[in-house]
Amino acid sequence: MKTPQFIQLHHEDSGQIRTELLQGLQATQAYTSPKYLYDALGSKLFEAITELPEYYPTRTEATIFAEHAKLMAGHIPQGATLVDLGAGNCQKAARLFGALGPSRYVAVDISVDFLKDAMTRLQYQHPDLDMIGVGMDFAESLALPKEALEGMTPRVFFYPGSSIGNFTPDEALAFLQRIRAVCSEQGGLLIGVDLVKGKAELEVAYDDALGVTAAFNRNMLVHINRLIGGDFHIKDWLHVALYNEQLARIEMHLQAKRDVALRWSVYGEATTQRSFAKGERIHTENSYKWTVDGFGDLLQNAGFAKPIVWTDVEQKFAVMWAAI
Repeated sequence: MKTPQFIQLHHEDSGQIRTELLQGLQATQAYTSPKYLYDALGSKLFEAITELPEYYPTRTEATIFAEHAKLMAGHIPQGATLVDLGAGNCQKAARLFGALGPSRYVAVDISVDFLKDAMTRLQYQHPDLDMIGVGMDFAESLALPKEALEGMTPRVFFYPGSSIGNFTPDEALAFLQRIRAVCSEQGGLLIGVDLVKGKAELEVAYDDALGVTAAFNRNMLVHINRLIGGDFHIKDWLHVALYNEQLARIEMHLQAKRDVALRWSVYGEATTQRSFAKGERIHTENSYKWTVDGFGDLLQNAGFAKPIVWTDVEQKFAVMWAAI
């Protein structure tokens, strides 16, 4: 049986993280990057969100893959190097191994520590498959190590889960162009895209009755406290999710319930640095929604061919294969 290989390229810079967070928190319209939602607890809370009845994307995408995997396999090259962006527990890609028959599996996430257990278990199920775990921030760079790309097999990039929605349209185009640049001949991209739908359905998906998404959003404050020595108090903040119809995006915010003075450590001492008035918000995440035609145009503008599209019956979600 083969053994997974692990390569850690991303190394956290606490000074850079602090600078990034403080720049956002001190902006006129305060904001944070959604990546700070995902500490250890945040990741578990997101897994719980995917099980909620209101949150349709995960189960709808899974249904599309289950129903159309054989059709997808007719378009996607067999024996490819399958590059799984944001692999997490690797299960979404693993369910496609039978249909796609990859010769190498490259799981990419920000830390290989998240990948090790999952890939070790996966290797037992697929003992002859080459597996490489790469720890990198792929949103910033797709400079994959040569071990991941060596050989002449086509490169198939896999980006499920509608995570592309966290990018603005301009950022999404630039990201897709980076993928296109490292695709090989006969390769391409298999991607999940959440589609535009009614305001009420979208807002409840991001503000569930049990309050799991609210806990996920508010937990970011606990994470930020650890990173900058801050003194956010969760009880002072309300989760807000709204659909911006003009921009076709869900926005998540944290809204101050009262006037709040945020302190964080400066050379080991806590100092008042930012005041938030009651009702003022911190913008924590966007999730853009697309039409099939709109995202197809985006892929073509990035240099891919016109995509092949599979959707669910209600057309809530789409999976697209975009070849070179």
